[in-house]
Amino acid sequence: MIVGRGATASRTALLLAEDGERVRMISRTGGGPDHPLVDRVAADATDADRLTELTEGADTLFNTAAPPYHTWPEQFPILSASLLSAVRRAGAAYVMLGNIYGYGPVDGPITPGLPLAATGPKGRARARVWEEAAASGVKVTEVRASQFYGAGAYSVFTLAAQRQVLEGRLALVPQELDVPHSYSAIGDTARTLVAASREEQAYGRAWHAPTSTLSVRELAQRLAAVAGAPEPRMEQLTDRDLTLLAFTAPFWAELHEVLIKPGQPLVVDYAETEKILGVGATPVDDVLHEVIS
Repeated sequence: MIVGRGATASRTALLLAEDGERVRMISRTGGGPDHPLVDRVAADATDADRLTELTEGADTLFNTAAPPYHTWPEQFPILSASLLSAVRRAGAAYVMLGNIYGYGPVDGPITPGLPLAATGPKGRARARVWEEAAASGVKVTEVRASQFYGAGAYSVFTLAAQRQVLEGRLALVPQELDVPHSYSAIGDTARTLVAASREEQAYGRAWHAPTSTLSVRELAQRLAAVAGAPEPRMEQLTDRDLTLLAFTAPFWAELHEVLIKPGQPLVVDYAETEKILGVGATPVDDVLHEVIS
């Protein structure tokens, strides 16, 4: 069973279905891919009783859902409690999709064994979700992705740069343009979720989704080259710009917490994922070809 209907949820469902697994997808809208082995159900995942009813008989529950970005501190505990209740009562294994916010600022490569030392509200919300699941006694693992890119991705890059680059417009980006940054492809993240669910030694700890590390300017240039678009025009948003944008949507105000300090690369180490789970990073240009197709 998969809770969520976004790009990673849909790709995970298709990978499982193509292997002959029966999949039930749960979301408020009942969305998801059209496949004979994928059953799409409209339900509220914060309703623990309903979620437990839907989870009965499932071998594994994958959670790829998250509350609206600006509500994480208030809403993640409610969603997390419902999911934990369902897997406990149904006796299912639990595979979580997380991110790297829980580590907080890190000097050097981010490895999955680092402590979850974030102090900001969104980072602590993410850390608590894992800490509570790990201490619950359920069979659980977490796959932590970096900033998403790829077909259907929803991230700073896709919001602030992708369409602008493809249309030859100026892209205003809330991160340094030439500092290395790790990106997780949607397809690689889904493959890691599936691989972790099938590997007994994956449970009881977290894993990193594979990443490709390049600056946002380099990623934009690669996208433009693949699409035959003009050379990207890019500028970095200032703190003042983000403050003004926050009047248009709360998402922008929330970025202040997770922006890394100036000049610091964000590099995610996924060596254990490749070695033990057998999942590596798809070449960047292949991922971008999916975006434009």
